[in-house]
Amino acid sequence: MAAVGVVPLLPGVLPASAHATESDRPDFPLVRDGAAVDLFVDSADDPAVLRAAGDLQADVERVSGVRPRLLHTVPEKAECVVLMGTIGASPVIDRLIGQKRLDTSRVKGRWEASVTQVVDRPLPGVRRALVIAGSDRRGTVYGIYDTSERIGVSPWHWWADVPVERRETVTVPAGPLKRYEPSVRYRGIFINDEQNLTTWSHRKQEPDKNIGPETYSRVFELLLRLKANYLWPAMHPYSDFFNKHRENPELAERYGIVVGSSHPEALLRNGVHEWEPWAEEHRGADGSLPVYDYTVNPGVISGYWRARARQNATYESSWTLGMRGLHDSALETRYATTIPEKVVVMNNIIADQRRILSEEVGDAATPQIFIPYKEVLELYNAGVQVPDDVTLVWPDDNHGNMRQLPNEAERRRGGGNGIYYHLSYWGRPKSYLWLDTTQLSKVWQELRRVYEHKVDRMWIFNVGDIKSIENGLSFCMDMAWDVDRWGPENIDAFLVEWAGRQFGRRHGREIASIRTEYYRLAAELRPEFIGRGILSVVHHGDEAGRRMAAYRALLERTRTLGAKLPGAYRDAFYQLVEYPVHGAYLMNLKFYWAERNALAVRQGRGAGTNRFADLAEAAHAEEQAITKRYNTEIADGKWDGIVNPYPSQIPKAPGRPTVSRVAQQDTSGLGVASEGNDTGGARPLSFSSYTRDRRFVDVFNTGFRALEWSAEAGHPWVRLSTTGGSMTEQTRVWVEIDWKRAPQGAHDATVTFTGAGQSTEVSLRVLNDGERARHRVPGFVEAHGYVSIDAAHFDRRVARGGANWRTVRGLGRRTAAMEAVPSTAVPITEDFADRAPELRYRVRFTTTGTFPVTVFRLPSLDERGKRRLAVALDDQPVTVLSGQAVATGNRGDAWARNVEDGIEKLSATVTVTEPGEHVLRLFMVDPAIAVDQIVINTGGVPDSYLAPPESYHRSHRPDPVAEVEPDGSDR
Repeated sequence: MAAVGVVPLLPGVLPASAHATESDRPDFPLVRDGAAVDLFVDSADDPAVLRAAGDLQADVERVSGVRPRLLHTVPEKAECVVLMGTIGASPVIDRLIGQKRLDTSRVKGRWEASVTQVVDRPLPGVRRALVIAGSDRRGTVYGIYDTSERIGVSPWHWWADVPVERRETVTVPAGPLKRYEPSVRYRGIFINDEQNLTTWSHRKQEPDKNIGPETYSRVFELLLRLKANYLWPAMHPYSDFFNKHRENPELAERYGIVVGSSHPEALLRNGVHEWEPWAEEHRGADGSLPVYDYTVNPGVISGYWRARARQNATYESSWTLGMRGLHDSALETRYATTIPEKVVVMNNIIADQRRILSEEVGDAATPQIFIPYKEVLELYNAGVQVPDDVTLVWPDDNHGNMRQLPNEAERRRGGGNGIYYHLSYWGRPKSYLWLDTTQLSKVWQELRRVYEHKVDRMWIFNVGDIKSIENGLSFCMDMAWDVDRWGPENIDAFLVEWAGRQFGRRHGREIASIRTEYYRLAAELRPEFIGRGILSVVHHGDEAGRRMAAYRALLERTRTLGAKLPGAYRDAFYQLVEYPVHGAYLMNLKFYWAERNALAVRQGRGAGTNRFADLAEAAHAEEQAITKRYNTEIADGKWDGIVNPYPSQIPKAPGRPTVSRVAQQDTSGLGVASEGNDTGGARPLSFSSYTRDRRFVDVFNTGFRALEWSAEAGHPWVRLSTTGGSMTEQTRVWVEIDWKRAPQGAHDATVTFTGAGQSTEVSLRVLNDGERARHRVPGFVEAHGYVSIDAAHFDRRVARGGANWRTVRGLGRRTAAMEAVPSTAVPITEDFADRAPELRYRVRFTTTGTFPVTVFRLPSLDERGKRRLAVALDDQPVTVLSGQAVATGNRGDAWARNVEDGIEKLSATVTVTEPGEHVLRLFMVDPAIAVDQIVINTGGVPDSYLAPPESYHRSHRPDPVAEVEPDGSDR
């Protein structure tokens, strides 16, 4: 398997958030000359440590082919040995600390910390030892898995089939490696909407169960290798509830995983499965079934909770307080109809649950959490009293935007604060369950913001079926351990490092670039959100076609790289890189062709209409084929059922789009539709010497019989990609200007299309200011009736009052976005020019008037505040723009549109009194608001989903047209 340039993790390459000291001492050998050193762990240490030691034993064998001995008694004589143990639980470790042979500063007494250090002559008869010591049981476990990573075993070796490079000699550096305690205490996942995981588990893991201990053992190991410690288990009707199989909580305890439950599952009870049989056993005196309503049946419900608290009292658990309805439904309170009445009920529920935990679990009933999710947030804000030692777990809006963050009083709580954050979601307004599509920069921005608000007790991430979220999950766990490691300027460095660990450092940067572009395209529109009528196929050079060209180029890069990898890496590459890119491409492609098909019907095309229908259905069939390959061929069918865009019991990704066909007729006719027009050419093609665009004209056959056609430009400086030929379906003709030959000034021109006895003229409007003007203009230039600006391409940034705008790379629909920081800054509501941080953009206008300006911002929320920024032109009065601050959870309203689009469009007007140079000014009003793009419509912006291509700027965008464009081939 070893190959040049394919070294996932060489010895000495450290996992994230571990801190090493350089040493000139020789590396410590784990395997040399066909022999492995012995591993020692005290049999009295925690079972989680003993089990992880067994994993290190297996990992050394994976790398070397040699299996070391795992000892529970110290060898009397050895050249080298690995000593593993927990401080206070391992006499050998404690003795080394007492002798000051082991440096445990910033480790001993801390949460989940560890030190890995080579010690000379640690014991009589032992010359050298690699000592792995943890502050507690998980600290030791993480130290052990650090060693596994250092020798080349990825946390994803099983879950994504990342191969392990075989080496005859296996060593680790001698210098001390310390893993200090994490930024966030509890870090974990919620397995949710898990139909695919259930299908796979039943087929490939446990045929007699629907997610049982065999599957959970794999989940627990993955979590620990990712340095996580917390789980909300699967909870839907098609899965077995966690406590159905008593091996599950026992296994969690043995692995060292803290098990909790989600917002509708109070005190570890799964209402989907467990309430109905409990109610059956506790019918009323009249034989009626009790309902899950605390105002109706408090005694029965209290007993229901108490039984689970007693059953799981001996395990390290997290206890969810409060109440919602069964299966993620709203709280039911028949005898409490007003908000104040419901607040009283919730307070009584919490008091009852606290009493149960005190009586059944005692002091070990920690952590206790309260999750103000959906309607419960309204009750919390209305006065629910949550005890100070309970952790408040704040939810996002299910689409990656935190709804509300703790205020000053809540930040001082003894129980602290946590978050529940979605990387996968089923629900309104649309679901995204199939692929990992949330930009890492978006995740970073929100997580950084919550941490600045002292939210550091618990981070729980909804990861759906786990598979496809590998990248996002790894990043979240990495950030939860060391929140300061990645910043706004180097989030892509995480991708480089992560990809390098899986596929070799030689390929890390290219894979990171591929993933970054993949995330950017998803930020424009998630592949699960694609549909008819969203993207334009007639404006901005075929907006949808440009997007498809970007996807096509990305897929070509992906396949080219995949072909370079040794065969052993192909399965992992397909899972982690190729399938997401290819799947997203095809999901978009089938709707692109369906949109072209619908347009063809409106245009009266003949054979081309059916051609587009065929292409749409072929793309859907190919999408099904690559999913089948994932499930049945990759890793010899190991993942059968794990990936499916269309599971039967949850909302589906868009399926086969509807297309139309026309009956074949032995006729022909010439049709023409120029860019910007559904049919014909009423909207002239616009050309500017600044943007140097190319525009398209679709020439098509209205019948099925081939016709001869020709195109002729009215001026020699108008260039055509083709000038005619024989056509059965359609041809896209690209029109460009030869700027070296074109005369300066404003000109009208034409291109005439002839065929089948018909002739159609397309108008061109050409503005040529000359090469000298192009190189001298200092700012963005108005052209085609608009100015389009990427927010990160500012000319000046002004900090004021301790606040500023910062560039966050990889955020938003373009290459970067601008965020107002710090997130804890005080809002500025007056005297903006003197008090508010500012972004300035130089703009050259050629027209005058009052024009709409649209600011594209990322849809962050603040349900106890506002989401505002302000704009002005030059020294004119400032206009404050207010964004959506509240997540309604509805379909079709402003919040729904924002999360579907990934941006919110805030609109104002600016007045240009004279042509020439001006300054557009953008001010922070509320902190932590992020801006992606700005568009000023001077009369030419058509209705389209994306912003127009960025305007010319000699520094930032010297060649705007040089983006990936449709290839222009016949379709």
